[in-house]
Amino acid sequence: MSVTVIQHEAGAGLGYLGAWLGLDFDVVRPYLGDEIPERPGDGLIVLGGAAAAWEDERSPWQPATRDLLLRAVEEGTPTLAICLGAQLLTLACGGAVERGAYGLEVGAREVAALPDAASDRLFSGIGTAVAVQFHQDVITRPPDGAVPLMTGSPYPHQAYRLGDAAWAVQFHPEATPGIFVSWTGETALEGAEELNAEVTSAESALVATWCPVATSFADVIRTASR
Repeated sequence: MSVTVIQHEAGAGLGYLGAWLGLDFDVVRPYLGDEIPERPGDGLIVLGGAAAAWEDERSPWQPATRDLLLRAVEEGTPTLAICLGAQLLTLACGGAVERGAYGLEVGAREVAALPDAASDRLFSGIGTAVAVQFHQDVITRPPDGAVPLMTGSPYPHQAYRLGDAAWAVQFHPEATPGIFVSWTGETALEGAEELNAEVTSAESALVATWCPVATSFADVIRTASR
């Protein structure tokens, strides 16, 4: 089994997921010239990035990425779309993404499970949890048929499932404290020191919550590949 990973920029890699999933990865780096494949592997992960989901002139591989995500949903390929990946999935499947009305959501922030999370293969067992956030664009309307799983404030659409095996998460379950620190450093973010400390102090809670989600996603891939 091999999982196709679309990585949009050097500083936004698999992070925790590389170890948590326990699978082989085919990492596609279009910013280095890699072509987006026409078909996903046994699973698909689309990571985050600084571009907006509609800024195809900034990241010219985004149309092909949206096509790949749509095909994965249509074919039932296990898919995990994170932050920008979630926004690309949303646009690909007919939803809406816009610049967030409340500005940047950043740091270790609380998200809460919605009723359908209780029976979800990835999110069952999660109540209220902390998650790493770093985004200014938001999902304002999930695709038709999406099952809402997690919410938060000020942006309510934090996670949803589309079909049986595609999950979109606005937050960053893959982000280690080290990755987060690199992001605040690159962006010269105001209050970075406090935000970095906040995420670092939340590390044990992040691992306890999101590692089981990742291993459940790996189980979905293994089951689908049998």
